[in-house]
Amino acid sequence: MTNIKTTVDEWEVRDLEDNTTLKIFVEHCTELGNQSKPGIQVWYTVGGGTSIVCYEPLIVERWAYQAKKNQTDALLLEDKSWIARTDTFVKFYLVTGDVLKARIELKVMSSDETINKEYDLPFTV
Repeated sequence: MTNIKTTVDEWEVRDLEDNTTLKIFVEHCTELGNQSKPGIQVWYTVGGGTSIVCYEPLIVERWAYQAKKNQTDALLLEDKSWIARTDTFVKFYLVTGDVLKARIELKVMSSDETINKEYDLPFTV
């Protein structure tokens, strides 16, 4: 079977402080991870470099376990996030509950607000 990618969301935020742009691209994939199951990929571009965060069943199962162990319903994925300073970041979370969700928090220096978006994951663990 071929992996079919579908765009879920695409957005960007310009920082007026240094005229940089942080871009986010979210896509649903029919085959991710070692088991080739549906999941979500988040591509983010900061300073000309692009990184990918994959929410696929095997790793999400581990993250959900860590969230339960830490007694939290939103696990910050520190190793996947880009946190330059307290006023400039792209943070990724796994939100547990009835429906698993990928949460993205984005903040730039020139804005007082943090942008939060959540995306339902197409599987359960």
